[in-house]
Amino acid sequence: SSIPPLRCFIVEDSPIILRNLIETLEQVLPLQVVGTAADEDSAAQWVRNHPTDCDLMILDVFLKSGTGLNVLAIARRYAPQARKVVLTNYATDGIRQRCLSLDADRVFDKSSELEELIGYCETLGA
Repeated sequence: SSIPPLRCFIVEDSPIILRNLIETLEQVLPLQVVGTAADEDSAAQWVRNHPTDCDLMILDVFLKSGTGLNVLAIARRYAPQARKVVLTNYATDGIRQRCLSLDADRVFDKSSELEELIGYCETLGA
C-alpha cells in the first residue's frame, strides 16, 4: 500500500534554497509541495485560504518582508493540525524558544541540519 504523500507548504524567501529544498524533499520522501510563499503576507494569505490543505509547513524566520514567527502564529490559529517546522540560519536558543512557544514542532539549522529535517519528515509519513 502506498503512503499518500505529505502535503507540504514552504515559506522561504531565497529562490535557490526553495528550489533545492523542493527537489530534495520530493526526491527522497513521499512528499508533495502544494504551495510556497516568500513573505509573511502571502504566506498568511495561503494559510487562511487553505487551512486543511497541508500536513506540514516548513518556515524560514527572516523573510523578504515580515517574519516566519508571525506566520507560525497565524498557522496555530488556522491550521492547528499541520506540523510546523522552522528551518533557519539563525537557530539560536532565543529563536528556538520563540518558535516552540508559537507551537513549532521542531526547529532545524538550515546550514547543518537538513538531514535531520528529512529524517523528521520521514517519521511523519510513516
